[in-house]
Amino acid sequence: MRYVQNKNLNPYFNLALEEYVLKNFEEDFFLIWRNPNAIIVGRHQNTYSEINLDYVEKHGLPVVRRLSGGGSVYHDLGNLNFTFIMKNDKKRSSSFQDFTKPIIEVLQSLSVDAKFTGRNDLTIEGRKFSGNAQYHYKDRTLHHGTILFSSNMADLSGALKHKEGKFKDKSVKSVQSRVTNISDHLKEPLTIEAFQEKIMDHIMHQYGKDHLYSLTPDDIEAVNQLVRDKYSTWDWNFGKSPTYDFVTEHKFPGGLIEIHMNVSQGKIKDLQLYGDFFAKRDIQPIIDALIGADHEQEALGRRLAPFTFEDYFINLSKEELIFAFFS
Repeated sequence: MRYVQNKNLNPYFNLALEEYVLKNFEEDFFLIWRNPNAIIVGRHQNTYSEINLDYVEKHGLPVVRRLSGGGSVYHDLGNLNFTFIMKNDKKRSSSFQDFTKPIIEVLQSLSVDAKFTGRNDLTIEGRKFSGNAQYHYKDRTLHHGTILFSSNMADLSGALKHKEGKFKDKSVKSVQSRVTNISDHLKEPLTIEAFQEKIMDHIMHQYGKDHLYSLTPDDIEAVNQLVRDKYSTWDWNFGKSPTYDFVTEHKFPGGLIEIHMNVSQGKIKDLQLYGDFFAKRDIQPIIDALIGADHEQEALGRRLAPFTFEDYFINLSKEELIFAFFS
């Protein structure tokens, strides 16, 4: 087993590192790491339907899609993340419960009664503090999990509180759970750094002290290339969302506007605009211009740039129309 204490605080890098290790090494690995404020969405989720876009943009939160399925999670520096990347073995179980057992054992050593519940959660007194997910590649399993130690619960709620009823799709929806921080259940105060060390020590004792692995310059450059090509791109983080229908309406000074559209592979495939707004000219050219565009604010802005909006809409701006496509 190789061990990586990943000190990088770039969410795009940290998710890319998992894929890099999974696909470029044969040895078993354990990684422990943290992200600053960020939203991590499941592989099969519709990103827009999972996040509070207004909150995300206001706070400049990175939104990153991971390899594994499951629901969306909020990361901050009060949250620990752990990753096992291991070769499948007939003698070794790849069950969620086996991978999370060391975390439970560390907490039990601190007199915290943690339990594995449901299909992939760890709880204390019935409240969730860890969600887990897996991804399988060839003969290797990537298992990773979150650990809420001292996270800001208000930020967690605000970032993932999406608006209901506007998206109709077959994507996996996140299930809202009652959550808790480990720090609230400790008998003696403990820093997150000290808790991280306890986990690492316990894992090394269980799997054997092979050696700590330091990323080489070539490793780092390869991971950064994966960030540039994939993990920091709109295509991966938003465009990979499943096909969905989006229906919304907004009241502006120029009147009510209602949007009905279908999005597939991140691109607008079908679009209709309704409402009681007043138009000087037929708005079909504007609709035609938006079909085929990425469902992304800058992309819509580029498509609408050639139009003089006051020639089409009375008292409705381009910025207001674009806002309606995401709220």
